[in-house]
Amino acid sequence: MKTAISIPNNTFDLAEHFANSTGMSRSELYTKAVLEYLENHKHKNVTKALNMIYSHEDSSLDNELQSMQIKSLPKEDW
Repeated sequence: MKTAISIPNNTFDLAEHFANSTGMSRSELYTKAVLEYLENHKHKNVTKALNMIYSHEDSSLDNELQSMQIKSLPKEDW
């Protein structure tokens, strides 16, 4: 599919230089870059949804459980 995008000149120049130095076509470089970006960010929506769900949950410890944890720690002399 053909598409047109606008990018800053310096970004284009860097991409063009990289593509030329690696023997890649411009299309191949942009395709690989987009695919890599998508792969690296695919979990963001899941994380965002989980953060939203759990932001309404009480994350404090139950008082009895907290008391049991404290009692289980060895006594230390300071």
